[in-house]
Amino acid sequence: MRVQRISKAVAVGAALALALSACAPGGQAGPSESAKPSETSGGTNTVEPTNTGLADLGDITTKDDTIKVSVGAPEFIGYNSNTPQTYSTYNSAITDRVLAGFSYFGTDGVIYQNKDIGSYEKVSDDPLTIKYTINPEAKWSDGTQITAADAVLAWATQNANLTNGKDSKGEPKLLFDSVSADLGGTVPKGPEGAADAKEFTVTFKNPDPDWQIQSWLGAPAHVVAKQGGMSTAELVDAIRAGDATKLVKAAEFWNTGWTTKPGTLPAADLIPSSGPYKLKSWTAGESVTLEANENYYGTPAATKTLTFRFIDDGAMVQALDNGELNVIAPQPTVDTLAQLQKLGDKVNIQQGDTMTWEHLDFNFGDKAAFKDSLELRQAFAKCVPRQLIVDNLIKPLNPDAIVLNAREVFPFQANYKDVVAFSYDGRYDNVDVEGAKKILEEQNATGTKVRIGYSAPNPRRTDQVALIKSSCDAAGFEVVDAGDPKFFAPGGTQERGDYDVALFAWAGSGQITSGQNIYATGKPQNYGKFSNKDIDAAWERLATSMDPAVHATEMKNIEKLLWDNLFGIPVFAHPGLSASSADIKNVRHTATQSQIVWNAEQWVRAE
Repeated sequence: MRVQRISKAVAVGAALALALSACAPGGQAGPSESAKPSETSGGTNTVEPTNTGLADLGDITTKDDTIKVSVGAPEFIGYNSNTPQTYSTYNSAITDRVLAGFSYFGTDGVIYQNKDIGSYEKVSDDPLTIKYTINPEAKWSDGTQITAADAVLAWATQNANLTNGKDSKGEPKLLFDSVSADLGGTVPKGPEGAADAKEFTVTFKNPDPDWQIQSWLGAPAHVVAKQGGMSTAELVDAIRAGDATKLVKAAEFWNTGWTTKPGTLPAADLIPSSGPYKLKSWTAGESVTLEANENYYGTPAATKTLTFRFIDDGAMVQALDNGELNVIAPQPTVDTLAQLQKLGDKVNIQQGDTMTWEHLDFNFGDKAAFKDSLELRQAFAKCVPRQLIVDNLIKPLNPDAIVLNAREVFPFQANYKDVVAFSYDGRYDNVDVEGAKKILEEQNATGTKVRIGYSAPNPRRTDQVALIKSSCDAAGFEVVDAGDPKFFAPGGTQERGDYDVALFAWAGSGQITSGQNIYATGKPQNYGKFSNKDIDAAWERLATSMDPAVHATEMKNIEKLLWDNLFGIPVFAHPGLSASSADIKNVRHTATQSQIVWNAEQWVRAE
């Protein structure tokens, strides 16, 4: 179960992990309105769920069997999924089975507490104070108790106040290379309580509507301490004292010590599990195998072995048909759905809405064509054939699909129409080639080259770029397909800023403040370096309020400002598609970023 907050949204479609931080999981029903996605699941369950969370399967005896799954990951990256180089939906699909947290998202974005690891409760509203209680039986797979020390380490890794020297630009260099660095300011004192205690308290500086999905567990503190040349108690003391000099070696291990060459797992004593599975083996380019954690303190895994295979989307259906895979989550395409339907009752097909959405984001960096010109951005928005993209590529999978006209709410959510009515007047609904051409002529910009970057290969995005090129070239742009396997890789096209528009998707789970990390000035996921003081102020008002009325008002304001200033162009919400062998039980569709494997510890083959 994924319980990292890690800022807020996970990027989808990168060949490697992204430096992101937008959507992640949480615990019991949160203060935000939950999504109500449509869902059709051909799957069968051993016990019918009573809500959108994990089903109560009763007494479980782990079955000595193997279930093979593919979520499209090009490769496993590492045990620590929380660095800019490793944080992606692909890697988290694996590590979320291994590293537990206090909460998780149900299939509709509702937050549930993970009762296996413990519980939490709000004990004060002013200041916002939360008490966490760890299960007395909770321990790492190596037998070490899970304690408040692990929470203190999680806080340290997300603390921008812990620095070590300067970076190449003369800015303070963060001690821990984490995708999220907000907890030091959000919770200034960090987790309070004895290092070896089974409970701790956190006090927020300001109200935080997403407090339930803050990440208070992650890597094992005892392992990091040992690799840093100190005891766990000494590690905690150094963190609380803000003594960066004592933490350098420990931080270096956290940053890179779990990163190994493909196919080589770190030594077993460096990668203990706090979840229902533990890492067993890794074959480069082929698979990662997880084995049930025999020392797990909660509900045991239903199946002993879970193997994640790295198989291209186009080969998944055949692999499912011939038994090489039991569960698949390919990119939804018309051809893929048709292939699955031809398999008949051999498979169960899961379909439904998702909180993953496609978008075109402008680059505001020095080398970009659109940096200083709202007019050119408007011209491009006029010629992008969003309706044609939806009609040709998405409606065959979801006949009810519509062009997406918001970023923080989805068409299947009750407040979508209200938000769109306030924020967007429909000016880019229909392609206006002549209008775009007129703007280019007025700006003396006919022939402007537009490099659309994305993580290749990706047939659907290649098709989108082709449709955009056909339309926008007619308006006077010169659209260039800049798809690149290393687009999102460290040092790649996106990081260098050698693009004009980025085409990718964010995978969400319904957090209230998720977009701040993407749209606010200087935030880690603001890849295009967009900056607008009015948007920054609106996000700050939203993110420091517990009032749903404030959230609703500011969300409308933010969406309108994003349209008026054209941060980027939303295109569509992704349709969900997965499939499983007919004999695999408890496979359930989810709308959230957790993907089809969100409840993989409950999968089991029918007798």
